[in-house]
Amino acid sequence: MSRKSRLPCTIFLSVSEKQNLKLPGGIMTASERSPLLEGRHPNGSSSSRFSAFIKAEGEPSWARSLRFLFLSSHFNLFLVFVPLSVVSYHLNWDAGLRFAFSFLAIVPLAKLLGESTEELSITLGETLGGLLNASFGNAVEIIVGVAALVRGELRIVQTAMLGSILSNLLLVLGMSFISGHVYEDEGLFQDTAAQTAASLMTLTCLTLVIPAAYHGAKEANHPPLNENTDDALNILSSLNSTLEDKPPAPGDGSKAGLLVISRFTSILLLLVYVIYLYFQLGSHAHLFIKKKKQGLNGEPVEEEEDGEKPSMSMIAAMFSLLAVTVITSFCADYLVASIEETAEKYHIPKPFIGVILLSLVSNAAGYVTAVRMAAKGKMDLTIHIAVGSSIQIAIFVIPLLVLVGWAIHQPLTLYFDDFETVCLFVSVFLVNLLVQDGRSNYMEGVMLVTLYLVISAAFWVS
Repeated sequence: MSRKSRLPCTIFLSVSEKQNLKLPGGIMTASERSPLLEGRHPNGSSSSRFSAFIKAEGEPSWARSLRFLFLSSHFNLFLVFVPLSVVSYHLNWDAGLRFAFSFLAIVPLAKLLGESTEELSITLGETLGGLLNASFGNAVEIIVGVAALVRGELRIVQTAMLGSILSNLLLVLGMSFISGHVYEDEGLFQDTAAQTAASLMTLTCLTLVIPAAYHGAKEANHPPLNENTDDALNILSSLNSTLEDKPPAPGDGSKAGLLVISRFTSILLLLVYVIYLYFQLGSHAHLFIKKKKQGLNGEPVEEEEDGEKPSMSMIAAMFSLLAVTVITSFCADYLVASIEETAEKYHIPKPFIGVILLSLVSNAAGYVTAVRMAAKGKMDLTIHIAVGSSIQIAIFVIPLLVLVGWAIHQPLTLYFDDFETVCLFVSVFLVNLLVQDGRSNYMEGVMLVTLYLVISAAFWVS
């Protein structure tokens, strides 16, 4: 019988006969050797693979993932304020209650966002995980900033971003130095990476100084008050807007130039941020490797590191990241909507709310994590949390919000008040001095926290 006449005969065999059909190559099984006859792909169909992905086969179950997400931290006790925030907003309760409920609701939501991002990063690997952390590391700040931007609260956007930078550089880093070195003389961290981060913060300071200098130069070019009444009124309007902590008034002659400078600078800063990500995760990743401890004879001591295993499945982490982001956006909107009335009714300065309160609520869980890691001797991780978060806000979040404002016709600029610019400059200057040697002690932490308290008091009376 010819070969062509033999092949079709196998189609009429029973399933058991096909499984035990002996050929010169061995035994042909239906699952391995005859995928076309059974209509199956060797790796399974698309629907079966999708079903396995949804069911998280081979990963922590949905029940275990959700249990870890909601029971892994005491911060989750504050989740009770999420429904209270929604109810108080829609029933128009007292502004103080609406502000407090929304304020406290964002604390656990920020923690859940961090947990979801961290779990996804473990699953995705070092490079993709690093990119994910870079993108969602300051998700709460972006959400709060966009919510304030949509409502036209430009000063709240600026002060909230400035407050996040200052709290990370001074409060978080200072408390970490104190908690990490109460019982130790000093700690070591990767000085090259810290100096690179500090240099980027210096660049940010300079990009904020230039718009302020431009605005001051334009104001200085106004004619004397007795020569032109209209110009005098414009100057008084501009001074009044400055005293009220508002952006330059619409009639201000420097506004058009500030918008051009700010938007062009924002594009450049975003480009610098992309290059920095490649520098950190790609070309110079070795600079960000944890520095080994030294023994009594000065030789490096090998430390055992346990490989991290995910506590959540990928699909559960993705779902929680999306869901928590949406819920956080609503609570942030409720929070921003209550700021104006709360500030007026309870006589709380709006700059203090933006710089101090909003910065604390947006990443309270991250602050606790940084201090706890420092207490365990993981100073490199602490530096990454504190200084790295400041860099993300300075060269990613703020420029991004400027461009978002451009898209939705909100004139957000990089022009900050002179006092705010000086506060940022002295903070970055002090951090640069303290991290350049790659060593830390509790006295350095005391210096940082002291400066933060001084700045907080200044914003309270501003």
